[in-house]
Amino acid sequence: MRPLVVTGTDTGVGKTVFAAGLTAALLATYWKPVQAGLDEATDSETVAALSGRPVLPEAYRLRRPASPHLAAEEMGVRIDLDRLALPQVDGPLVVEGAGGVMVPLTRKAVYLDLFARWQTPVILVARTRLGTINHTALSLMALRNAGCPVAGVAFNGPPEPEVEETIAEMFSVPHLGRLDPLAELTPATLARAFDAIDTGTIQTAIRGAL
Repeated sequence: MRPLVVTGTDTGVGKTVFAAGLTAALLATYWKPVQAGLDEATDSETVAALSGRPVLPEAYRLRRPASPHLAAEEMGVRIDLDRLALPQVDGPLVVEGAGGVMVPLTRKAVYLDLFARWQTPVILVARTRLGTINHTALSLMALRNAGCPVAGVAFNGPPEPEVEETIAEMFSVPHLGRLDPLAELTPATLARAFDAIDTGTIQTAIRGAL
């Protein structure tokens, strides 16, 4: 199975939780190339705790919880995209971006540039709240214009079937399932919630994206 990128339409859409569930379901290894913000639990620490799966060290660990380019500049660091080549692992690899596809890594490069380099399938995580059609459409347009293979869209939040169907139909993208909100986030509750996600559909969508 090819490495798989999980990105979001925005910050806080639940992509880390989705990535943790997917990493556990696929018995995968997880990698977050750049972590900005170290005061609270990092995404790698969260995924390790929720999935129980191997987690690779970040290429860059930046103190400030901000856009990676700003956090790097504060530390006198310049993020080098050549250091962010996809690592080789045994079995599946789930790679998580930061924020949305246009989040800057430097003042000249964004995550989209990295995804285009990698040429590996991308899952876009979207909220089900108001505004998600616009944000999802813009993200899909950016990914496709950059030549990135899009596996599909996964949703996070309460059910909004009309919205979810609109996105899948209007933008000809596979619907990869939806995670319900979790009152308590633990490995057990996430695993139960992820039962609603058909990993077979995801694997089929990945093959179809290539």
